Amino acid sequence: MAELATLARPYANAVFALARENDALDLWARRLGVMAAAADEERVRTLMESPEVPAERKAFHLAEICGDEVEERGRKFLLVLARNGRLGLLGEISRGFDELKAAEERNLDVEVLSTYPLTEAQAERLKDALQMKFGKEVRLSSDVDASLLGGAIVRAGDTVIDGSVRGRLDKLAESLARM
Repeated sequence: MAELATLARPYANAVFALARENDALDLWARRLGVMAAAADEERVRTLMESPEVPAERKAFHLAEICGDEVEERGRKFLLVLARNGRLGLLGEISRGFDELKAAEERNLDVEVLSTYPLTEAQAERLKDALQMKFGKEVRLSSDVDASLLGGAIVRAGDTVIDGSVRGRLDKLAESLARM
């Protein structure tokens, strides 16, 4: 996963610079999201991975599937990705772009996995604490994962805070294995 993010980063940075220069961050965020979603469809992914289909053809088909969301600059971007064998990175590029956009807009998307659903009060306290820690407006989403056994895992950008019982047990087992 980290390797894909590393490969995708230069493309996300380039598109972000272009979008910021043209005051089109929202447009490109939507466009990349549509491209990534289309490329993730099973039949499209099979076409994109086929060594028998020329790169230009792959870019053309993907642009065609995306329809009006992809205009000339979008088509050129897809062509560059296809020629470099990077169409499979569209999901990572889109995520990288969204992170850059959020940083630009001083927002931080935070995902919380907990054993039980967060109460409104808990979510608000956590959101306030994270806003103070990161100095950004926090958009909090939460999900339930009973396999954590207790506690929670907080993902905020590149930061992961594992306060789960499962995480603590894994660390303990790792420490014991080293003895």
